[in-house]
Amino acid sequence: MADAEDAGRTVELALSDLHAALPLDRAGLRDALPGLEPDRRLTDWGRSERVHGLIDRTLYGFLYHYWFRVAVDGIENVPSAGGALLVANHGGAVPPDGAMIAKAIAEEHSRPRPVQLATERSYAAIPGVGMILTKLGAVSAHPDNVHRLLFDEEQLVLAFPEGREGSSKAFSERYRLRAFSGRGWVEAALRAGVPIVPVAVVGSEEAMPVLARLGLLRRLTRLPAVPVAPPVPLPAKFSIRFLEPIPTAEVGAECWRDAGLLAALGHDVRALIQENVLEMVAERRSVWLG
Repeated sequence: MADAEDAGRTVELALSDLHAALPLDRAGLRDALPGLEPDRRLTDWGRSERVHGLIDRTLYGFLYHYWFRVAVDGIENVPSAGGALLVANHGGAVPPDGAMIAKAIAEEHSRPRPVQLATERSYAAIPGVGMILTKLGAVSAHPDNVHRLLFDEEQLVLAFPEGREGSSKAFSERYRLRAFSGRGWVEAALRAGVPIVPVAVVGSEEAMPVLARLGLLRRLTRLPAVPVAPPVPLPAKFSIRFLEPIPTAEVGAECWRDAGLLAALGHDVRALIQENVLEMVAERRSVWLG
């Protein structure tokens, strides 16, 4: 009996020494992780700087400066350092909004940073498309993936909570935000304690309008339906507005477990983006000239 008690005390002592040696705060935990290699050409997520740079120079630059003539407001609201979750409205048969948001940060921000795009897992299963998206910086929108990017790697992550419904809206329903699907993006931001930056985009739904949807190839593509859209994007004027960040660090360590709080925060972010989108649409004089 005495031997068992001595063994128990020995284990407790060993554990106390182990816990004392471990970092106890969030900053300490992050500092214990291996550092990122700034010169690396291929990340752990599959993003290829070589492929992204090629597409950026040959396509994104032309679309941003000459085709969509993107106007940007509030770029200073994007943090210069640390993780942050960008949340934007979504629209168009093949939405160009994600690429233009990332390009705006690269072109207009005082400290350009790469943007990781959180996408639905079903897109990774489409032959060819999934590979290209991954090389351009797309990551499956699982809460653990987003949390790692935000907290461990302190990256910018762009999410479109409307999901598939955002890109399947008929042209007559443009700029009417769909309900935000799931709460994983809110959960990830709260767990990481990073700000949420709402982003309002106008122009993408006229650039690639959904004219119709065909369901014949649904089983092959694993998408709800195949959109019928113009063969090339139309030269609609893009406007992107980055709104003031919503801080989450002071909410509480376990707040991400509160389903009611997650739902309320998601609803507030959606309402804020919708309000700004409608305001931007009302202010523009022309779809093509802005």
